[in-house]
Amino acid sequence: MTGQAGPSRARPLWLAGALGVLAVSMVAGLLGGAADMSPWQVVLQAVDWLPFVQVDSGLAPVEQGLLFELRLPRVLVAAVVGGLLALAGAGYQGVFRNPLADPYLLGAAAGAGLAATLAIVALPALAGGVPAAAFVGAVCGVLLAYTLGNTAGRSGGTATLVLAGVAVTSFLTAIQTFVQQFKVEELQRIYSWILGDVGGGWDQLWLVLPYAVVAAVLLLLHGRMLDVLSVGDEEAVSLGVAAARVRLVVLLAASLATAAAVAVSGLIGFVGIVVPHVVRRLAGGSYRIVLPLSLLGGAAFLVLADLVARTVLAPAELPIGVVTMFVGAPFFVGVLRMTRRAET
Repeated sequence: MTGQAGPSRARPLWLAGALGVLAVSMVAGLLGGAADMSPWQVVLQAVDWLPFVQVDSGLAPVEQGLLFELRLPRVLVAAVVGGLLALAGAGYQGVFRNPLADPYLLGAAAGAGLAATLAIVALPALAGGVPAAAFVGAVCGVLLAYTLGNTAGRSGGTATLVLAGVAVTSFLTAIQTFVQQFKVEELQRIYSWILGDVGGGWDQLWLVLPYAVVAAVLLLLHGRMLDVLSVGDEEAVSLGVAAARVRLVVLLAASLATAAAVAVSGLIGFVGIVVPHVVRRLAGGSYRIVLPLSLLGGAAFLVLADLVARTVLAPAELPIGVVTMFVGAPFFVGVLRMTRRAET
C-alpha cells in the first residue's frame, strides 16, 4: 500500500506539469511561422475568440485569418495526432509487455497506411472513408505481426516481436508502393501524406476527433487493468481480470488511435516509443499515469516537432516525419540497448 501511495499523490502534480508543457508548446506553435506576430497580440486574439468577449488584438484581418484558419487548426491537429500515437504506443506496450512495441514497429501504421492509400486511390471523393479503411488495415497489420512473432518464436521475446513487425511493415509498405504506381496523378498527394503533414485544417480536425475521443477514453479507462496484466495473466485472472478481453479491447483501441492519426497526418514515426519511454523514466511504470501522461506528452512533442518543421527552413517547410525520425531513430537505438541489457 505504501508503494502505491507515493505515485497516487504525485499523479496530480505530473498531470498539471504535463498540461503546462502542452499549453506552452501550443502557444509556441501559434507564435511560430513566417508571419511575425507578437505574443501579446496572439494572446489578445485568443481571448477575442472566447464567447461574449470582444478585444482588439491589433492584428490585421489577414493576420487574424492566418492565425485562425492556418495556425490554430494545425496546432490542434498536431496535438491530437501526437497524443493518439503516444497513447497507442503505451497501450501496445502494456498489451505485449514489451517496451519496444510501437504502432510503426508492430505493423499497425503500415497496415493503416496501405488501407488509407487504397482508399485515396479507389475512393478519392470519399474522404470520410479513409479513417475506417485505415482502422481495418491497422488491426490487420498488428494481428499479422503478432501471429508471425508467435509462430517464429514461442517465447515472444523482444527481438522476435520487433523482427516480425519489421517484416510485416516492409511487406505492407512494398504493396503500398506497388499500388501507387497505378495512380501516378495521385503520387504527389500520397507522397506528401507518407512524409507526414498536420496542415489539413479544420476539416481534418473534425474528421479525426470522434475516433480520437473513443480511442482515448477506452485506453485511459484500462490503465489499472494493464497494471494488473503486467504481473502475469495467471495473477490477473486470480484477481478477477479477464486478461483476454482486456488485451482485445486495448489492442482495438490502440489500433483505432493509430488508424485515426495515420489517416489525417500520414506516417509520423517514433512518437509511440519516445514519449511513453520518457514518461516511464520520469513518473514510473504504472499505466494509470503512463497513459494520460503519454497522451499529453505526445501532443506537446508533435506540436513542437511541427514548429521545428515550419521554422528550421523557413519559408520552406520540412516534413514533420523527418523531424520525428531525427529525434526518434537514435532514441530507439538507446531503448533497444537498454532492453537487451535488461534481458541478459
